[in-house]
Amino acid sequence: MKQKYNELLQERQLNEMMLPGANWQKRYWFIFSGQALSIIGSALTQFVLMWWIADTTGSVSKLALAGTVALLPQALLSPVGGVIADRYSRKMIMILSDIISAACVAVLVILFLKDDVELWHIYLMMGVRGAMQAFQSPAVEASSAMLVPEAFLPRAAGLNQILMGATLVAGAPLGALAVTAMPLGWALSIDVFTALLGIAPLFFFTVPQCRKEKSKAPFFREIISELGEGITLVWKDHGLKRLFLLLGSIVLVIMPTFTFVPLLVKEHFNGGVEEVGLMEGLAGAGMVAGGILVTIMAPKRKMTWILTGLGLSCFAVSLTALMPANLFWAAAFWWMISSFTFIFANAPLTALLQTIIPNQIQGRVLSLLNMIMALAAPVGLMVANPLGEWLGLQWLFIIVGFLAGIVAFSGFASRYLRDLEKNKADL
Repeated sequence: MKQKYNELLQERQLNEMMLPGANWQKRYWFIFSGQALSIIGSALTQFVLMWWIADTTGSVSKLALAGTVALLPQALLSPVGGVIADRYSRKMIMILSDIISAACVAVLVILFLKDDVELWHIYLMMGVRGAMQAFQSPAVEASSAMLVPEAFLPRAAGLNQILMGATLVAGAPLGALAVTAMPLGWALSIDVFTALLGIAPLFFFTVPQCRKEKSKAPFFREIISELGEGITLVWKDHGLKRLFLLLGSIVLVIMPTFTFVPLLVKEHFNGGVEEVGLMEGLAGAGMVAGGILVTIMAPKRKMTWILTGLGLSCFAVSLTALMPANLFWAAAFWWMISSFTFIFANAPLTALLQTIIPNQIQGRVLSLLNMIMALAAPVGLMVANPLGEWLGLQWLFIIVGFLAGIVAFSGFASRYLRDLEKNKADL
């Protein structure tokens, strides 16, 4: 098995002679800008739908179910999505995934404009969009490593975090504005337009990819075999295995807070859609600031940044809920700090995985991580649902933030995690 991965590394080195190309900046920035527009539209849609559920039902369980139906298909299909991303054109996968997601929003636009929408319509479309993420995410993540030189990867990861923050800075306030200024159907139609703008550059630029030789084995047997390669790589590497388990544990504990933010603002701070939009917008500003800092610094000791950033981010979630009901601005500040410190972890994590994992197997390995976290998220929501009803949302936020922070800092006790970067030369 080790010989096989050494062959993969040698193959990657041969492909690096032609990657990413002399004009990589132009291609990268066009594709990056298109994806930015698409993601902002998706963030607006997510905000509008989650607020509609929170405002219409006022139910923790219905919000939890919305999060579950969006994440569970992604979790179940991520392994297959990763294999597909390594076998077939990642560019076409990104295009088709965006088109199908946009079609789902178009259906909701019609239902809202006809005033004929029901809760199960939203759940169904969120589920389909989640399934598309299972194919799009590994294709995008694996492709981004081929669009830039390896030395630029840490900064590219930082730029991606800036993009994530910008989607909240723009998406949440725009969503709040759209909800108050126009019918929900027209608000959602913005996502369809931005999705078309997002895929347009993909028709004009190539996306480099280390192509795998086609096998004569049956398709499903090949799928299982290639998925097994990704699982084996992670399982036999003590550092990667512990990293994936740690990240899954943190998501299991902390994920419900991101789904329940609208209800926390509404019930504890007596706020409305404007306050939710403001809180999410400030969180996006924190992510942008964190992304800029990471882009400039390009951290070398990535694992230290990952564990410290995750721990501080989770503790800040607890501080958000600890603020009294009349100190909404203080709560929004700590929510912003949580996003700011989260980027300290997420950007180095992306750069670390893109550096140490051969590109032609990245889709499978990254999809495995996506599966672990996407499965942990709905499990966490199912556990948090009765706890939220029993303890109240404020205490749920306080407890899970503190516990997740402890889990993150416990990673420093693992020698395998501390040595993950320097040991990968033997992969």
